Amino acid sequence: MRRVYQRHLPHQIPEGVPIFLTWNLKGAMPRTVLERLERERVLLQRQPPRAGESPRDRALREGKLLFASADRFLDSATTGPRYLEDPAAAQIVEGAFLFGVAERYELFAWCVMANHVHVLLTPRWELAKITQGIKGFTACEINRLHCLPGRTFWVDESYDHWVRDEEEFLRIIDYIENNPVKAGLCTRPEDWQWSSARFRSWWPKGKALPADQVARCTSAFPG
Repeated sequence: MRRVYQRHLPHQIPEGVPIFLTWNLKGAMPRTVLERLERERVLLQRQPPRAGESPRDRALREGKLLFASADRFLDSATTGPRYLEDPAAAQIVEGAFLFGVAERYELFAWCVMANHVHVLLTPRWELAKITQGIKGFTACEINRLHCLPGRTFWVDESYDHWVRDEEEFLRIIDYIENNPVKAGLCTRPEDWQWSSARFRSWWPKGKALPADQVARCTSAFPG
């Protein structure tokens, strides 16, 4: 059975499988970049189909290419909102990810960047409620922190991709945790202050974070 939710686009999410989610700050993707991505999408759709590739597989491949292009821009952006460079703001987001462990979802990996976030989880609640809860709480708290009530903080849409197999599952964890290294912000994933990678010495990759270890993560917050 698949749960379906809709905001701007319909999403079909299988139950009981890990979901890779990414969302970014409102305004982090300027119009020129969005227009370029749209041109890339049109060009991809005009290409002849690959031999033996189903329409579903083609859509999946094209979606991954466009996501990678967007993520590269976000990693390299030096303009636009970068509110999560503020350690206190990043801590609010990471704390929100940890808050939902066990009751709302199983948590496998996350990374907070200056203008976007990645998280890998298996929902126990409706996915739309999970993302709305995280986005709503973090937007309110960070806006209060910055004395900017009412500021539109996140984009409405989230990129979501449900994991097909164990190999892809582990590859996505590596992708998430290596994001700061790829962006040139640190040399080792575990050196990034706002990532699940820094807990890998005791939390095995591929295992859900145990609920009784959440406090161990939050105790690692600075200050």
